[in-house]
Amino acid sequence: MSEQQQQTGGAGTATTQKPVVEARDVVAGYLPGVNILNGCSLVAYPGEMIGIIGPNGAGKSTLLKAMFGLVRVHSGTVMLGDRDITNLRTNQLVEMGVGFVPQTNNVFPSLTIEENLRMGLFLRPKKAQERLAAMWDLFPVLHDRRNQSAGALSGGERQSLAMARALMMEPSVLLLDEPSAGLSPVRQDETFLRTRKINKTGVCVVMVEQNARRCLQICDRGYVLDQGRDAYTGSGRELANDPKVIELYLGTLAKDVDEGGAQH
Repeated sequence: MSEQQQQTGGAGTATTQKPVVEARDVVAGYLPGVNILNGCSLVAYPGEMIGIIGPNGAGKSTLLKAMFGLVRVHSGTVMLGDRDITNLRTNQLVEMGVGFVPQTNNVFPSLTIEENLRMGLFLRPKKAQERLAAMWDLFPVLHDRRNQSAGALSGGERQSLAMARALMMEPSVLLLDEPSAGLSPVRQDETFLRTRKINKTGVCVVMVEQNARRCLQICDRGYVLDQGRDAYTGSGRELANDPKVIELYLGTLAKDVDEGGAQH
């Protein structure tokens, strides 16, 4: 997809800005000669919130990990703005402005909340107070419990802490791997709303989600992956109301995606 091709940004307006992050025809896998991704592409523009959905084994999480240097890209490229970041080390990517929150093992349970956040800024310790203040504003519940062990947090609170730690380095793009996994419906809604709040601060968000309909409801655009390739792409509303997407991936009509679509 051309950088000059008109797209819809996070505010619902047309933009010809360059992508924040882009995967181009990525072939990747965990073992040599065994590929999970078979030519997968994705582009995210400034201010956008992108959702990635699809059946189990489609390569959703593998795509995020390939973009973050955790899975070897065998061919294709991953770009961060004008920079080729294909197969760079994760510490390099963090310093360049890529944040990643894995689905599991995403906090240090033996450390306090504040210590966890400080770990997220190990590359720029002089900015700790400034960034801590920003996280306390964005996640007030963490401030109230900042001296408590992260191991005592609920699932939703841990997810908040993991997001906050990834934001300490002020990333331009935040990659989230199934942030609502294992949470109750109420906590899932809180997590989705919190993710949208992060996005509204100017951070581009790329999110893998099993809760496909809710993901399409809050995201500006979505990608449906199947067998390691892009099966469908479009706005959240378009995908949620596409008969083929409904039949193959949603199961029932996405009635909860109203006229506002992804603009919630």
